[in-house]
Parts: sequence; structure tokens; C-alpha cells
Amino acid sequence: MKIYTKTGDKGQTSLYDGTRVDKDSLRVESYGTVDELNSYIGFATKFINDESIKESLKKIQMRLFFVAGELATVEEGKFKYKIKEEDIAALEKIIDDYLSKISGADAFIVPGSSEASAALHVARTICRRAERRIITLKRHEEVSDTLLKFVNRLSDVLYTYARFLESELTIMDFEKAYNETAR
Repeated sequence: MKIYTKTGDKGQTSLYDGTRVDKDSLRVESYGTVDELNSYIGFATKFINDESIKESLKKIQMRLFFVAGELATVEEGKFKYKIKEEDIAALEKIIDDYLSKISGADAFIVPGSSEASAALHVARTICRRAERRIITLKRHEEVSDTLLKFVNRLSDVLYTYARFLESELTIMDFEKAYNETAR
């Protein structure tokens, strides 16, 4: 099997259902950012020693294939794997469980006290970008509310895991930071 088909050489690609669209369409931008997120979560797991978090992230990565597949399909019924409310509930349980183990979870922090937390913070920002792309797509085309809610909750999970894995907290004191940079 060849990996190149030459069908995209003029700036178009096929969606999962065979629909041809421009490679810079909102739909492709949306599922492409989800793909980037999925890849970065995989990268982040290489720095995480906590096996339960790694296993949780692997399950999340599988759900991200559902998110991308749903976004890559225009024709209703062509892609059967959908994000469900139970998937959102599972993310909320993770958040609740881990937030109870973190002090100062509502403080602003400077990301990067460990490789694991830094990688998860990057994944979180990619997740937020994916969410923004999906919101833009939703203004023009049909997108599941459940899918959007899942992506929103996922960024909270990534934040929560990153905070849990911080080796030291650098809590942002805005006044101090402002005064130091004003000199």
C-alpha cells in the first residue's frame, strides 16, 4: 500500500465519508487540531511515571479518535462512534478525584516544574485551541454539543493532571511579577 495518493496535491482532502473539502476548511482544521492534541498527549505520557494517569490518558486518546472521526464526517450515520454523556462523566470523575488531592488548584501557576506537567500543560493549550476551532466550525455546520462538552472537560482533565504532577508550584503573584518586570 502506498501512503501517498496524490489526490490532495491541489489542496483538497477526503473526509471519512468521502466528501471532498479544502485542506484548510474549518472541519479539517478542527479534526487536525484534535489529531495534534492526541499526538501530544501520547508524547506527554513518555514523561509520566504514574501508571494510572498513563492508562487514563490512553483511554482518552481512544476517545479522541471518536472526536476526530465525528468531526471528519459530514454525512449523518457514516461514523458510528460518538462521544457520549458517560464519556463526559468519566472526565468529571477524574477532575473531582484529583482536585481533592491538590492544594491551591485555583491559583495561577507558571507551568513547567517537571517534564510531565510541562508536557500536559502544552497538551491543555492544544486542547483549548481545538475547542476554539470546533466552536468556529459549529457556527457554520452541525457539531454535537456532547462532543464540544467533552473537549471542554478534557482541557480541565489535562490541567488537573498537570497540577497533580507538578514537582513544585510556582504560584503566580501578579503584583510581584508586575513589579519585577517593570524595572
